[in-house]
Amino acid sequence: MQEINTVADLKSRIQQLEQQQAIEWPLLKEDLHKTYESFKLINILKSTFKEAVDVPDIKTNIINAAIGLTSGIVAKKVILGKTLNPLSKLLGLIVEVVVSNKVAKNADGIKTIGSVIMKKLFNQKDEREKV
Repeated sequence: MQEINTVADLKSRIQQLEQQQAIEWPLLKEDLHKTYESFKLINILKSTFKEAVDVPDIKTNIINAAIGLTSGIVAKKVILGKTLNPLSKLLGLIVEVVVSNKVAKNADGIKTIGSVIMKKLFNQKDEREKV
C-alpha cells in the first residue's frame, strides 16, 4: 500500500476504496444469501440426503441397521416380555442395545445364514408337495 501524504492522495485512495466497495458489496450480499439458504432446514436435509444417496453402500447400511434394531427389540421382548419392574426395563434396554449392535455389525453373516435356512425350509416344503 502506498503512503498517503497529501489531501489529493487521500481523496484518490478514498475513491479507489469506494469503487472496490461498489464491486465487492453485491458479491458479499450474494454470498450471504447463499449461506442463509444453505442453513435452512429443508436445504440441510436435501444436502444430507443427497450425500447419503451418493454413498455406494447406503442401502446396505440402512438394511443392516434396521435388522439390528429389529433384532434388539425382538430379543428384549422375548427375554423380558411385558414388565413393570424398572430394573428389568433397564436390563431389557441393555439387552436391546447389545443385540442391536452385534446384529448390525454382523448383518451380512446373519443374512447369509438366514437365506440358507429359508432355502432349506422352502426346499423341504417343495419336496413334500411333490410327493
